[in-house]
Amino acid sequence: MKKQSFFISSIFFFSLLLTCCTKEVNIDIPPHDELIVIDGSIETGQPPIVFVTKTHDIYSPTNFDAFLSGFISGATVTVSNGTSTIVLDELCSNNLPPGTEQMAADLLGIPVDQLASLNICAYTSFDQSIWGEVGKTYDLTVSYDGNTYTSQTSIKNPVALDSVYWKEESNDPGYGFSWAHLSDPPGVSNAYLWEVKKINLNDQGEPENQFFVKTFGAFFDDVFFDGMAFEFYYENPTEGEGGNPNDLLYQLGDTIVVKFSSLGKNEFNFFDKKYRQLYSAGSPFSTPINVPTNIQGGALGVWAGFSPVLDTLICKP
Repeated sequence: MKKQSFFISSIFFFSLLLTCCTKEVNIDIPPHDELIVIDGSIETGQPPIVFVTKTHDIYSPTNFDAFLSGFISGATVTVSNGTSTIVLDELCSNNLPPGTEQMAADLLGIPVDQLASLNICAYTSFDQSIWGEVGKTYDLTVSYDGNTYTSQTSIKNPVALDSVYWKEESNDPGYGFSWAHLSDPPGVSNAYLWEVKKINLNDQGEPENQFFVKTFGAFFDDVFFDGMAFEFYYENPTEGEGGNPNDLLYQLGDTIVVKFSSLGKNEFNFFDKKYRQLYSAGSPFSTPINVPTNIQGGALGVWAGFSPVLDTLICKP
């Protein structure tokens, strides 16, 4: 009986202790500070494309409609390559000039038959004097609501892969990763982007992928292998997440196009941190990452130049 009485008393004591230690904590969350976000790129042989949007409150919806509603119309967006200075046109996917639909689809990564139903707007130009050229530097100026934001990027000399090939996995006959051999130029700070699309024909006689897809860890630089030659591999990102381990591999007979692009160091730092943040989102063990920007004037985002080299890989021994 004494033991039972002591046990009940202990429970009462600890319950009282916990009750006494409970304190209501009020946290004042600062109001949302709306900022301008600039997402622009220019690629060899392609027109510049610039999205100008505004940040959203962290508690606001994050669906596609919310993204579209953030587009800023009426900005003055100018690109200069040292010879030509062009004010970009504000174009929307549901009101394109005739004959530009396929180019717009390629730039936006949206099938042509879906363009009209999506009101995606961006700033671009079909004036080829401002399209991407290797070795040129491109100055971006965005003026809006009395503020001016600037940035600069260059289209670097492209670095071609020595070879691309397919290796069958020893424990999974008929399936394998895509491999490549790269000789990194010595003494130069290089950064790269690996993208692919599978061009096997489907039942309708069309390529399985209309647009290039980024793999996991698609951006990398040569900080640890400057001037070295080595081989590396990437998984197949085009099959989705069906839960089948073979979805990460290419099948014997697949045909893919590898798009291997070079980009600048500052631009790489942005994409590297951005995708690290995306990959670690939701993990309680991840370290918060501040994504850098190469935009001056108080805006967030990136203005990036790319110089791609294309290779076709037929998956066979």
